[in-house]
Amino acid sequence: MVDIALDPNMYYRTMPTVRTLYKAAELGFEHVELSPNADFHLWHHRPAADDAFVAELNRAQKETGVRVRTLNPVFNWSSPVEEERAAQVSNWRRLLELADQLDVREITSEFSGDRNQARRSEEQWFRSIEELAPHFERYGIRLNMEAHPYDFVELHDPALRLVRAVNKDWIGYEFCCPHAFHLSDGAGDVERMIRTAHEAGKLREVHVADGFNHRANDGNRYIVNPPGADVTVHQHNEVGNGEVDWDSVFSTLRDIAFDGVLSVCVFGWHEHADDINRRVLARLKDELGA
Repeated sequence: MVDIALDPNMYYRTMPTVRTLYKAAELGFEHVELSPNADFHLWHHRPAADDAFVAELNRAQKETGVRVRTLNPVFNWSSPVEEERAAQVSNWRRLLELADQLDVREITSEFSGDRNQARRSEEQWFRSIEELAPHFERYGIRLNMEAHPYDFVELHDPALRLVRAVNKDWIGYEFCCPHAFHLSDGAGDVERMIRTAHEAGKLREVHVADGFNHRANDGNRYIVNPPGADVTVHQHNEVGNGEVDWDSVFSTLRDIAFDGVLSVCVFGWHEHADDINRRVLARLKDELGA
């Protein structure tokens, strides 16, 4: 059985992080994946959560029956600048302390770094992993890595190779459906990517949202000005509002008997958030018998 988690990103602007567990329960979710937010862990900043926050979040877990299944922090632990990398490793250590207090045993994160200094960033990521390995192992927390647009590694195959190169059972892989076209440089071959991660014994989480193929129509699905600017644009749309091959995604997950985490991570549609999240949850239950 899969665990379906809500990423409450679309609710952070209107309610405290703790209240998103009550919202998740209202929508029918039993799990949440807490993505970056100011109350807990913001992008590249030291986690703001203190003992009172942890106690309140644990109380919300008990009252709602909604479990904080995973955290999704983003720290620039692959920075080519050593001072920044070291600071981000310190942020990671604090996050692991908080995860342990919340009894969260699985974390999903990004490679980060600088794609314009990819080799240096890769070296820095391995250095950070080596420093943090004893902490992950002491707490018994697993880590799932995703290649994110504009990370030092953006493609599925090299990202999976990096995960395997660490050679640690507690490091796995997260496949991000809304990034499917970035992961494959426009190919969108979701079945192949899901299967290769599974066959490597590393597939532990799948992010569920849709997006359009940025390589289609001469690359004009998205228009960035000035042309050639050093940015990467991507989307997290509702399932069906994009070009991801969902028949292949769901049939492949069924075929491999996927039993990890499915995180519903639709962003940018706040005015329709409740309806969208309910619809995606129903679709996942229907497709995967959850």
